[in-house]
Amino acid sequence: MNNNSLVNLIGLDHESLSLFLEENSIKSSFRATQLQQWIHKFSANSFDVMTNISSKLRDKLKEISKIENMPVKSETFSKDGTVKWLFDVGNNNAIETVFIPEKNRRTLCISSQAGCAVNCAFCSTGHQGFNRNLSANEIISQLWSAQRSINYKLIGNESLINKNSIKDRGNLITNIVFMGMGEPLLNYSEVVQSIKLLLDVNAYGFSRRKVTVSTSGIVPMIDKLARDCPVSLAVSLHAANDVLRNKLVPINKKYPIKELIDSCKRYILRSPRDFITFEYCMLSGINDTDNHLKELISLIKTIKCKVNLIPFNSFINSEFKAPAIEKINSFANGLINSGIMTTVRKTRGNDIYAACGQLSGSIKNVTKIATQIPIKRI
Repeated sequence: MNNNSLVNLIGLDHESLSLFLEENSIKSSFRATQLQQWIHKFSANSFDVMTNISSKLRDKLKEISKIENMPVKSETFSKDGTVKWLFDVGNNNAIETVFIPEKNRRTLCISSQAGCAVNCAFCSTGHQGFNRNLSANEIISQLWSAQRSINYKLIGNESLINKNSIKDRGNLITNIVFMGMGEPLLNYSEVVQSIKLLLDVNAYGFSRRKVTVSTSGIVPMIDKLARDCPVSLAVSLHAANDVLRNKLVPINKKYPIKELIDSCKRYILRSPRDFITFEYCMLSGINDTDNHLKELISLIKTIKCKVNLIPFNSFINSEFKAPAIEKINSFANGLINSGIMTTVRKTRGNDIYAACGQLSGSIKNVTKIATQIPIKRI
């Protein structure tokens, strides 16, 4: 059978995998559990290593399916320990994934689209344009590949990926954030299928609190996510009035701030956390004045929330600038003094263009950065 006609098992949740096996006269749901464990817990890339599955069944699986990740075009290391992978998704498109190790957590920032249609003014991804949604296979493949890469560095030999020698996933990646390229809620079905795999104890077993979906504010999909598969939610706010937010986050013209805030209040009722995170990219002279602070406090003071202030990270052709750290800290203290939990995000990986807002899927002959028009200040 042609390799392209084989079904890739990486992105199938338990229900989809069980259905696929049943359609091929493999009726035991236990087999789906076994396959999930091998593929996701033990990062198996071959049916041959699945020693608790009969050779006859393994041969049949080879005839109808495959375990295939996306080609890795490059792996880049930051001096602060951050790692960025560039994946080839075909047709001259690429996506980026970032691993951020910290003292008490190790976060993987994954992409949900090749490019982004939301086109936030201060984000490199949006200025690359939108190409297509990623499949669940491509979303999960980012985690699967990152896990294998990290294991290889820890163990020293990729062939040791098996039950006896692989490092436990809990010692590696602890948090997943959909904060890479793309708007996750505009690729809803594939993102939710991916989340189900992330949460499945026979796959990755993340808690709902450890998986975060970041959105620019797609109100109907926020409500749908709350019903279907609630996980931690982060909202890219960046402005507290519609006039400014319309410029910074154009989707606000369709889903204005009041509708967005109301959807956040509804989401909290089902959220695994008792608060929403509001992300606020600090732009010098744009959204960092005392009046902007007062507007933000007034908007969110009655909501259970945390504010994550993000110093702007520069990228090619952007004319925005981050405020001085003293200005950012003063803004943060104003929020804290008003009783709003606030953090200032530490910039990680900016030396390899892996920081927040810098991902672009850039690769020679793939993303034509040199032909971009300059991005003007508002």
